[in-house]
Amino acid sequence: MPKVDVIIPAYNAAKYLPIAIESVEAQTFDDWRILLVDDGSTDNTAAVVAPYAERLGPKLKYIHQANKGLPGARNTAIRNSSAEFLALLDADDVWFPCRLKETLKIFEAHPKAGLVYGFTTLIDPEGKVTAVFDRRQKNGEGAVAPYIYMRKIDLPCPTVTFRRECVDEVGLFDETLRATEDRDLWLRIALRYEVAVVPTLIAHYRTSPGSMSTDPERMLQAQLQFIEKHYGAPGCGPKERKIALSQVYKQHAVALGAKRRPWAGLMSSLRAFAIYPLDKGNVRTTGSLLLQCVGLGTSSS
Repeated sequence: MPKVDVIIPAYNAAKYLPIAIESVEAQTFDDWRILLVDDGSTDNTAAVVAPYAERLGPKLKYIHQANKGLPGARNTAIRNSSAEFLALLDADDVWFPCRLKETLKIFEAHPKAGLVYGFTTLIDPEGKVTAVFDRRQKNGEGAVAPYIYMRKIDLPCPTVTFRRECVDEVGLFDETLRATEDRDLWLRIALRYEVAVVPTLIAHYRTSPGSMSTDPERMLQAQLQFIEKHYGAPGCGPKERKIALSQVYKQHAVALGAKRRPWAGLMSSLRAFAIYPLDKGNVRTTGSLLLQCVGLGTSSS
């Protein structure tokens, strides 16, 4: 039985899959198995995986299913898992060779931790690094559930590893969420377990213009669903709900501004400010969008 099961959901990601799989093969810790779920791909994913499956044998389990979406694909992998630890790697992301070794060292040092995450870079579709996140987040370790709820901390998916027992206790990814399903599971785990950090870069997270996170309305609705789902949980009370709602509308405003829809973004920013005026970030976002609107004159979005 492997020590770590690596969960790779794949949907029409044949272009990047070789890089992802090879980043697992390059790990300095080798007691792993890949659970690769082909979520109804219509490209040549199966053909791309075939030579790796032949070479790796039992270290790679390929599962094909009708399309269920990202949480459904991850859940299929979890149901087929048997290792003590489950590590996430999306098909277009890349691990550093130290990813698993450094993560397991942190689990050993923090026996009460149910989930461990680490530092990451952002890369563009061509693999160029566009940002580096290599600093500890305030309130990012220990009992972090309220900060996950308030969107005060981020746990990048390709750096996340959790104990198999956690999902046995709190359940799988919520397939009713069309986004934010990762934060939803992290919160449920954090309500019962400590969270620890690998204080080094361990993964590249690839951003794509066509990703679901670039759809502001879809993201907003999923985030609102998440906030209401967990309202009333320990540390997720009225004040935390206001902060969470303010964060969501501020992020929505920024996303609209990036899509050159500053007037719509300004409305969302003003809503964020009205919900929680104590956040100075709301003032900055509103001011930035207002300047963008003035620059566009009276044209609307």
